[in-house]
Amino acid sequence: MIVAEVIRSGFVESVHHGVVAVVGGASFGDVESPFFPRSSNKPLQTVGLLTAGLVPREEADLALISASHDAETFHVERVRAILAAAGLGPEALRCPADLPLSETAKRDWLRAGGEPERILMNCSGKHAGFLATCVVNGWPLESYLEVDHPLQKTLADTVSRLSGEPIAALGVDGCGAPIFAISPLGLARAFLRLVEAEPGTPERRVADAMRAHPELVAGTGSEDTVLMNAMPGLIVKRGADGVSAAAVAGVGAVALKISDGATRARVPVLLAALRRLGLDVPDLPEVVRGGGLPVGEVRAVF
Repeated sequence: MIVAEVIRSGFVESVHHGVVAVVGGASFGDVESPFFPRSSNKPLQTVGLLTAGLVPREEADLALISASHDAETFHVERVRAILAAAGLGPEALRCPADLPLSETAKRDWLRAGGEPERILMNCSGKHAGFLATCVVNGWPLESYLEVDHPLQKTLADTVSRLSGEPIAALGVDGCGAPIFAISPLGLARAFLRLVEAEPGTPERRVADAMRAHPELVAGTGSEDTVLMNAMPGLIVKRGADGVSAAAVAGVGAVALKISDGATRARVPVLLAALRRLGLDVPDLPEVVRGGGLPVGEVRAVF
């Protein structure tokens, strides 16, 4: 089903298909067929780490462990600190080497002669949390990404419990970690469970950390950070290939997938879905440019 149109000079140039699961409102499309939530799974995995015994240095670390961070200096320093507290260094990470997501951080890094490093990869916070949890439990470190590792079995069980459905398929995410397929509706349910959990529970601790430290969940000026700063009470986590999930306690939750994986349709569709829940959302237009000037926009149509 078409969820967004790309308007150039008043003309519909392209369309994006997708599905939008809304808990607390009307959904759109097939929201019960499984998909890979990609990095939108991360807050659920962080709940699993706490359940398995992770003891963070401070609650803010939970936001970074749940993050797709931009590798700004404060992100990288915190990843190092999480690893150091577990007696480890960046060499223990098994995510691939990468450059910062932030264009500014990338430019500064390259100008200083830097090269891709594992700690710069946007999932390095999650991997640091994986490793710290393995240390607490005495689990093997070298194999922490293998699907039959005790850590990954715990995370799969947690995602299944929070979503209220069995894992439909297993895959390998961009960072090398196992990724668990659930439905968009299951993902929305899971996010709502995080924000509506009792204070002090693993679910609520993750939600509270994300809301208190949105700059750690993404980065300066990134969509998730901007939205959480603008909308108190909201948690939101983007995922690769056109995925996003969000929730507000007492209101509802949203999970969406843009079928072709386009990121440009993600924010307009998410904002439209949040409006369906009666929320006052910020104006974050996805601008279409021609000759360097605004000539249109990407707009939600569902």
